[in-house]
Amino acid sequence: MKHTGMKFSLWTDNGALNSKPVFSAFATSLHNNGHDVLYNDMAGDIHVIWSVLWYGRMAPNKVVWDEARRQGKTVIVLEVGGIKRGTTWKVGLNGINREATFGPKGNDSTRANKLGLKLKHWQINNEYGDIIIACQHAKSHQWRNQKSVQTWLFDSIDLLRQHTNRKIIVRPHPRDPITGIQHEFKNVILQVPSHVPNTYDDFDFNPTNAYAVVNWSSNPATQAVLQGIPVFVGPDSLAFDVGNTNLAGINAPMMPDRTQWLNDIAHTEWTLDEIEQGIPLNRLTSYL
Repeated sequence: MKHTGMKFSLWTDNGALNSKPVFSAFATSLHNNGHDVLYNDMAGDIHVIWSVLWYGRMAPNKVVWDEARRQGKTVIVLEVGGIKRGTTWKVGLNGINREATFGPKGNDSTRANKLGLKLKHWQINNEYGDIIIACQHAKSHQWRNQKSVQTWLFDSIDLLRQHTNRKIIVRPHPRDPITGIQHEFKNVILQVPSHVPNTYDDFDFNPTNAYAVVNWSSNPATQAVLQGIPVFVGPDSLAFDVGNTNLAGINAPMMPDRTQWLNDIAHTEWTLDEIEQGIPLNRLTSYL
């Protein structure tokens, strides 16, 4: 069903500094499709926010999210992508991970090929590689109803240590530091993410030589799967369909076929030109 004349409220005041061109492109797509655009106004039929991290400039978005969801209104979330960071941007309904709707599934390989996405073979020879635990921000909506990040981390290491003595590398979220973990366990080191020069918010995550990556529901798991590294994730991770969920299986991780997963992941993120053209909006229209 084609929806026209809907009022979209874009919460640009609560966006990160790199959100401006993304909001602008999305606003253009709305105008071109006959919708009304409001700014920072709860009167909208559909609200468009930047990220579900209720922190810093984005903290006020939690009030918008809570009130919109209480009223049964849809929230479109724009966010930094995990496929080609700084080039592609997530556009999802009511979230940014597996909880969100990104449009129809069962997609073909056309878009994955256009983006130049290629899957590296599962790295079955990394037997002596390290286990990377990529933590998340405690103030993210993705982390709601969870234990504290530190408790989750300690529990994860405790369970891993029942099955393996491999070195564990703990990477905190860049804006949610963890300290002292390396003093609590043997053969565990803390690796503080390092900002990549000449980027807005890209960091040096490289799982190429890892044995496995542990991550609840954020971008590192997706990036690891693309690199052929087995992942252990939560049910809301975009890597869930090709990942593992039980750390007790760390010594024999599943490595399923990823072909359809890649085709569908390629339809969760879009370039500025594609957003402006209304491609993600049109894919989501029937779900509004």
